[in-house]
Amino acid sequence: MSRTASPTSPSSPTGPSSPTLLALGGYAATRLVGLVVLAVAAAATGEDGLHRLKGRWDSVWYVRIAEHGYGHQVTLPDGDVHSDLAFFPLLPALEHGLSAVLPVDAATAGLLVSWTAGPVAAWGIAKCGAHVAGPRAGVLLAVLWGVYPTAFVQSMAYTETLFTALAAWSLYAVLRGRWVLAGVLCAAAGLTRPTAVALIAALGITALVALVRDGRLPWSTVAGVLVAPLGWLAYVAYVGVREGAPTAYFDVQAAWGNSVDGGVALALFIAGLPWPAALGLCAALALLGWLVALCVRQRQPLPLLVYTIGVVFVSLVGAAYFGSRPRLMMPAFGLLLPPAVALARVRARTAVPVLAGLALASGAYGAFTLLGSGPP
Repeated sequence: MSRTASPTSPSSPTGPSSPTLLALGGYAATRLVGLVVLAVAAAATGEDGLHRLKGRWDSVWYVRIAEHGYGHQVTLPDGDVHSDLAFFPLLPALEHGLSAVLPVDAATAGLLVSWTAGPVAAWGIAKCGAHVAGPRAGVLLAVLWGVYPTAFVQSMAYTETLFTALAAWSLYAVLRGRWVLAGVLCAAAGLTRPTAVALIAALGITALVALVRDGRLPWSTVAGVLVAPLGWLAYVAYVGVREGAPTAYFDVQAAWGNSVDGGVALALFIAGLPWPAALGLCAALALLGWLVALCVRQRQPLPLLVYTIGVVFVSLVGAAYFGSRPRLMMPAFGLLLPPAVALARVRARTAVPVLAGLALASGAYGAFTLLGSGPP
């Protein structure tokens, strides 16, 4: 695999300290900033910040599944039916298990899962970044993921941190040639979020390219590729059997407004905005396209590149509520590797204030969103 930057030298701003400790410490600092900003904003507005982290939006659905199993649905005034079968089972299963062995309720257990998975994800992200561009870039990649605009979701009882942790370590396992481990982690990711299709594609395409190049595949690669989709397929099959229709899972998602329309809903949303807002959104999408192009130019390893582009693609081609799309793209940490490499070239006295400013901005946006009315 080619590298885009040299490893950190002893005299670099990361110094002789362990890159892992720096990545985890930097990531923890960003999330602490976000929580402090939320606590201050919540105190100023008289809101319960902790409840906003564990008891709003999708978190409520996961807790209900953890406590009562699947089977709940809500009929909206327009006749649409929202079923809890839209939510994958790993997070609620962990919430149920933890609440059974610890003196906490399922909602608090969800926070424990996310707050544990966050550092695990940051560690895996740093390892992927270091493999591609050196230890310093890996550290900065993990910290940048912690200051992503919707990084406040990483502190909620949501699936993003758990999924990203599984995806990052699965990709790192592929980069190190440990295909069986990669497949098992991918299967677990497939029980966490539908976005796992991007990770499954990353493993499958990487193996296919290796087969074309070498004319053969080791048994471990074949095993990993075969195991990778089992979690996602198992849940889709479960919903199909439960509802008595092979396409039931996709029907459930469509009822939530999450059908795949190739980007039509996104185009109509932009067209319906006032022109200044539409122009700003088009600029944001252009920036996203530029980042994807930079990832390609950076010659990121094939599995990471396919995964990143896959997550972005899945996030944009669905008819989901537009405000959720930045959150849906958050697991695509490869998008942040180009800016991480750029930051790795500057001195710490420049990089640290930039990251601190981004952490404050991310925290402020998170507090505004969590204490407001719109879903993330």
